[in-house]
Amino acid sequence: MAGSILKKRKAPTREDVPEHSDSEDEIRQGLSNGALNDDDEDEDSEADSNSDDEIDVFPELGSDDEEDDDDENPSEDEEDEEDEEDEEDEEEDEEDEEDEDEEDEVDEENAEVDEHGLDTGYASDDSDREETNTVGNIDMSLYDEYPHVGYNINGKKIMRPAKGKALDALLDTIDVPEGWTGMMDKSTGGDLKLSREELEILKKIQMDEIPTDGYDPYAPTIEYFTSKLEVMPLSAAPEPKRRFVPSKHEHKRVMKIVRAIKEGRIVPNKPKEPEQPAFYDIWANEVARPDHIMNIPAPKLPPPTHDESYNPPEEYLPTDAEKKKWEDDDPEDREKDYLPRKHKALRVVPGYDRFINERFERCLDLYLAPRVRRNKLNIDPESLLPKLPSPEQLRPFPTVTATVYRGHVGRVRSLNVDPTGVWLATGGDDGTVRVWEIISGREVWKIKLADEAVNSVKWRPTQDTSIIAAAAGDDMYLIVPPSIFDPEREIESRKVLEHGYGTAANATKDPLKKEPPGKWTKPEEKLAAEGVVVQVTVKMTIKHLAWHRRGDYVASVSPEGQNRAVAIHQLSRHTSQTPFRKSKGLIQRVEFHPSRPILFVATQRYIRSYDLAKQELIKTLMPGARWISSFDIHNGGDNIIVGAFDKRLLWHDMELSTKPYRTLRYHEKAIRAVKYHTGMPLFVSASDDGTIQVFHGMVYADMMENPLIVPLKILRGHKVTQSLGVLDVDWHPTHCWLFSAGADGTARLWN
Repeated sequence: MAGSILKKRKAPTREDVPEHSDSEDEIRQGLSNGALNDDDEDEDSEADSNSDDEIDVFPELGSDDEEDDDDENPSEDEEDEEDEEDEEDEEEDEEDEEDEDEEDEVDEENAEVDEHGLDTGYASDDSDREETNTVGNIDMSLYDEYPHVGYNINGKKIMRPAKGKALDALLDTIDVPEGWTGMMDKSTGGDLKLSREELEILKKIQMDEIPTDGYDPYAPTIEYFTSKLEVMPLSAAPEPKRRFVPSKHEHKRVMKIVRAIKEGRIVPNKPKEPEQPAFYDIWANEVARPDHIMNIPAPKLPPPTHDESYNPPEEYLPTDAEKKKWEDDDPEDREKDYLPRKHKALRVVPGYDRFINERFERCLDLYLAPRVRRNKLNIDPESLLPKLPSPEQLRPFPTVTATVYRGHVGRVRSLNVDPTGVWLATGGDDGTVRVWEIISGREVWKIKLADEAVNSVKWRPTQDTSIIAAAAGDDMYLIVPPSIFDPEREIESRKVLEHGYGTAANATKDPLKKEPPGKWTKPEEKLAAEGVVVQVTVKMTIKHLAWHRRGDYVASVSPEGQNRAVAIHQLSRHTSQTPFRKSKGLIQRVEFHPSRPILFVATQRYIRSYDLAKQELIKTLMPGARWISSFDIHNGGDNIIVGAFDKRLLWHDMELSTKPYRTLRYHEKAIRAVKYHTGMPLFVSASDDGTIQVFHGMVYADMMENPLIVPLKILRGHKVTQSLGVLDVDWHPTHCWLFSAGADGTARLWN
């Protein structure tokens, strides 16, 4: 019976293949069938060799293919059936009904078993009937861990369709079948395919059109309410007054009130009586207190004097000038509240006009008088101030001028001491950078960079090289002074600066990126001969330079540059970058943290710290100053001093708060520069008043103890020129020597 129902597919020969079988669609279909069936050929061959009956391994999947193959290669039997189709319709219906039960038995016997040993149901030949998942309205994700996706109407498992391999997925993306949506049907686990009608409905919904065919959105409206006025038997008009029937009960109540008014028991519109002020006796509940030394009795009135008599002696009577003066004075300025008068007899004495006022003041004296003695503490206000150590105990600190460095024409705007502590570099309005020997005060080298002022001069903070970074106008010059250091040190310094030329030449430029903030070029021959190795040009005037502790990065500040106000330049690669896309305020100064990858940026009112590794904002300090001029970071990294143009010096403890720990006001004019000593507990502030304030600032390792700040010395020596005094200060790296640059054209060494 099974052999009669299931037909073995006829293998096509070369003669049976049509001429158009080499079309692109059939080639793709052949590739996909091969990809799906390559792995199953061995299993099919083993199954055919072991079984005696010739049964198709995948009859259900092959049912559609059999029909297609039969259509392409029709046999003689099928041609006879087509010719005799009308005659055999009735016979075929009867045979189908008899063979349904036999087909189910064969399907169960020949069902394909997958690798898990489960019945996949591929042996069914009932291709016309669509399997419906009967699990109901449940979450289909519960079947993710099982090979089946539900059960059909007969209680059999609906297996999950087998997934193709990588080639199948590739071919599916190349040849998209009709109705493909790319979504999965949760009820069957297979691909969700939509018919052409459903796709048209989705397309209309996406185009904001009405999906229903034949719907006219502009059909005439149906008037549910007509404009004709119909005569109704009922009306909503208010009831007329003639229909009002008064209540007899209310009439009796009204007459009762009228009789009470006539008899006077009810007085309409009775005037309210004025409220009488309430007086209280404050001594009504007073209890006699025991006699004790700590109790104070009530004050008594002073006894009357001679001028209060009705007949005082002549010497107590005022003159006319004294009367006029008493009358002209204000009541608060008079010595007495009365004028002595003389009367012949007691019966002619008039009433006293201030009697009530005096009684009231007497009551106030009794009411406000103290009743108990209090021990008063005699405290000296000076004893409340913290006891600071004497400046003599905090030595050493600079007190006198040791050396004056003269040579600049105009203001000396910046100075800096090299890491070895032997050389001093200065820059001024004359556009020159000069190097001085600290001990002797001798000028050993100078260079004319530009006609503009040199705003900042900084030595590279490393011991192995001697490189000066100088900012003049919109250019930053990296200089190695020749003929000052030993040859090996000079050659090493030039190698550090020239190493970036090869790196910059090999770097590939991305045309999509913005132009870098700094342009690295070789200087002119004249400058190169005098020691300038690299010249970096930015678009705005540079006001300040700051080196990283390792010496590979240097930051420049151009307050007028807005988003490009801060630029960080790398020596080893000759590259420049801007760390901020948008600047928050007008940037004044930047400094690197002495030990951590943190950058401090000072605007007019705030100081923000950024983590360069994580690229995020750490903290915002609020000094409260109107305009920050300069700031410096303690060697420990947890304290900052800030100088402002509003004459305030502020100490910030970053572990304590974002607001200042101490505010110092010792200067009379704007503060231009502040600086910590790297090895001693000292810091200074320089101002336009021509003075330098030296402070002792001890930071303890104990977090519970606050920093100790003691003012030590006021240094005076620079002359105020055009309202400008001391413009910059710096400390010696090892000694307590202080260097200052003034607007009078000199630099000074204090020790």
